[in-house]
Amino acid sequence: MEPNFSRYIWTHTRRQQVWIVCVVVLSMLPYYLALDLPKNIVNGPIQGVGFETPGATQPFLPASFSLPFIGQIDLVGGMELDRISTLIGLSLTFLCLVVINGLFKFYINTYKGLLGERLLRRIRYELVDRILRFQPQHFKHIKAGEISSMVKDEVEPLGGFTGDAFVQPAMLGGQALTAMIFIFVQHFWLGVIALFMAAIQLAIIPRLRRQLIVLGRERQLTARELSGRVAEIADGISTIHTNDTSNFERADISNRLGTIFSIRYRIYQRKFIVKFLNNFLAQLTPFLFYMIGGYLTIVGRLDVGQLIAVINAYKELPGPLKELIDWDLSRQDVQVKYEQVVDQFDKGDLMDPQLQYSDVSGIDRINQPLKIQNLVVEDDAGGKALDHVSLRFVPGETVAIIGNATSGAESVAEVLGGIVRPVSGKVTVGDHDFLALPESVTGRRISYAAADTFFFFGSLRENLLYGLKHRPIDGADGGGELTNSQNRWLAEAEKSGNSALNVHDNWIDLSLTNGATAEGGLQGAMMKVLDVVRLSDQVFEFALNSTFDVAAEPDLADQLMSLRGALGSELEQRGLSHLIMPFEAGSYNLEASVVDNLLFGVLLEVKDQAKAEEGRAYLYNTIRETGLGRQLFDMGFQIAETTLDLFEDLPPDHPFFERLSFMDASEIPKFKTLVSRLRGQAYESVAIADRIAIIRLSFLYVEPHHRFGVLQEPLMRRIIEVRELFQKGIPRRLRPYFERYDQDSYLVSGNMIDNIVLGKINSRVNDAERQVREVIKEMMLEQPDLYNRVFSVGLDYNLGAAGRRLSVVQRQKLNFARALIRQSDYYVFNRPLSALDAQQQHQIVSDSLAFLQEHGEDRSVIWVLISQAFTKYFQRTIVFEERAIVSDENNVT
Repeated sequence: MEPNFSRYIWTHTRRQQVWIVCVVVLSMLPYYLALDLPKNIVNGPIQGVGFETPGATQPFLPASFSLPFIGQIDLVGGMELDRISTLIGLSLTFLCLVVINGLFKFYINTYKGLLGERLLRRIRYELVDRILRFQPQHFKHIKAGEISSMVKDEVEPLGGFTGDAFVQPAMLGGQALTAMIFIFVQHFWLGVIALFMAAIQLAIIPRLRRQLIVLGRERQLTARELSGRVAEIADGISTIHTNDTSNFERADISNRLGTIFSIRYRIYQRKFIVKFLNNFLAQLTPFLFYMIGGYLTIVGRLDVGQLIAVINAYKELPGPLKELIDWDLSRQDVQVKYEQVVDQFDKGDLMDPQLQYSDVSGIDRINQPLKIQNLVVEDDAGGKALDHVSLRFVPGETVAIIGNATSGAESVAEVLGGIVRPVSGKVTVGDHDFLALPESVTGRRISYAAADTFFFFGSLRENLLYGLKHRPIDGADGGGELTNSQNRWLAEAEKSGNSALNVHDNWIDLSLTNGATAEGGLQGAMMKVLDVVRLSDQVFEFALNSTFDVAAEPDLADQLMSLRGALGSELEQRGLSHLIMPFEAGSYNLEASVVDNLLFGVLLEVKDQAKAEEGRAYLYNTIRETGLGRQLFDMGFQIAETTLDLFEDLPPDHPFFERLSFMDASEIPKFKTLVSRLRGQAYESVAIADRIAIIRLSFLYVEPHHRFGVLQEPLMRRIIEVRELFQKGIPRRLRPYFERYDQDSYLVSGNMIDNIVLGKINSRVNDAERQVREVIKEMMLEQPDLYNRVFSVGLDYNLGAAGRRLSVVQRQKLNFARALIRQSDYYVFNRPLSALDAQQQHQIVSDSLAFLQEHGEDRSVIWVLISQAFTKYFQRTIVFEERAIVSDENNVT
């Protein structure tokens, strides 16, 4: 990268900088006229110079200039106006000049902002481009948090300075020079004073500010380290909890924050010392003008108009001078920041850009033997991980590589997968150097999967298909003629040196998809590969526990409601109708909580707090006015007493607390105090807040689950009666925030399983939920269209950050499926299923090899395994020990 930031700016914005400097120079003309005009207004029509006689006139805005040897040349004689008309005309002219100067400033500042944002966009893109070109092993030595902090935050000031790099000194220097020349024209010695004070400012202030740059560099480095440390805490939060080191981490962060505080405080001290001195020097000059200029005016050597003009002109001088000094400080500051960023991003072994950009390599497929000759690989400590190994793999063969973690087997897979680069040796494909092939070949024709996994924040579908997104597909949706906004977007991308590829195009390459020609297209391929890795059942469960946009897919909601109706009949035929307690109007559902039975519906989450408060107030007013509140209070009080009797002496982590949906272990002391205070009080004398706290206990009570025996039949009937009153009286403005349980409508806020069952699973029957889900799946499988659509909702399941919403086993299965779904020539698997038990591994190894064989007989599989038990599935077995091959044999079939 270019080490000098000013040169970097000039390289990429040369034409624009020249243009804006020309505009700045042009703007100096109206700027000078605006400085000179107040003097003419004061000396002319206001003081009456030239209008001494009644009816006298003066030419308005004459234009003339003088040339040596030629004399004065009159361009425009001007319009003769009287005193009042001249005053009005000059005042309006001054107003026009103010508007013109404002328009110049608007254009200049907007254009500077455009330049800055373009260059900032270019810098960030180049940094990310370099991240993508770092060798994978380089990331073992850097922190992701520090890198992201540099790309996001540390380069931000660089964009702000870009527009000012050449324009600001030209504009500010021009303004300062114009004001200085104007002062000299009015009076030479006042000009000397102004020049002397300006020279002092320009000489002293930058020297005092140099220490600020050093402190700024320290602040930047410590802030970057803090960012990396916080990212480490987020990534290692489980390790922190399991080792009880949260206080150690707090101490470390406190120490780092203390260092940053100290640096920033020193910056503030020096900054305001400099600011004080700068302001003092700026105010000293007007003092001299008033004193010396006033004296000269009194003795008649300077007229009042000139003095006012000088003072007004000087008002325009400190601003540009101060900003020039600030500009010089910013220049040095951004140069330091830029050098630090360049220093970080110029490290490491960068790939040749053509290895990633080029789509032409002279080789479309790797359908020739892969030869490894005298390969040597070193680990991070410099020790040998692989020692002069030679191998040959041919198309169509399946190879098992057996070895422990230090045998060197993994290193072979990592070299073929592009994870590490060898120290010496060669890998060739026919006549081509494998290590010099572009990623358009190695990244498509070789599929690699290992035990360690990574998934981007997004859906399961997006991560499963990630390996198919190599380039936009010609003729895909979103192609064709571009709109004006798209053309503008593309033009800006090119001006900023960014990629012109559109991320919103279709990037899924069906020609590289295993099983894409099967029935069901791309989704059929995804379902097939998820079947192979035994992940389909979990994806289906994700779907049942998910919601979807009912407005966008109303027919899917209709299909699920039809299934709801058929489920009851199916369960009855199987003798399983007792597994579900449906929500039925006019009856109390024992498996549901009191509040579920009272509402007989769902209160939607409301972002408007006023509406939410109004909804809660309506509910409590209803139970108060109907008298149900007292009954629920008595019930809640009994629940509180029973809970305290049973659980008061148990430790907070006792498993019994998991059965309490209405009270946490941490709330036991609070309710103990509350019960003690309320015991014996009349209901009417209990404070509203205390009533609500006790009633809430009854809201979450489920008799079959908690079994306190406090819910009797009369209270159930009363709850049903109040339910009808509650639903009839809901104010119209609150109805959009309430969904009623209705067999003829889809519960938008509920997930699929809630809508299909529309009731509660019978908790008194062992394994009831699993049985119900199995029946639902069997019924859906009889309707392939419905099953596929539901499965598609499961594919949209969000995996969370780095796929952490999945278990380790699920992550390894999905990572393996991502490699399987892509059509490649060589499949390199580096213990990809190490977290699975032996039985599942055997099933998936066997099925995946059959799957690949089904979609191409020339597919080669190189699979690193730890046990010889799996070799029966492969044609060839290679055994590694001590970083070398100890046997290489064909298996007997």
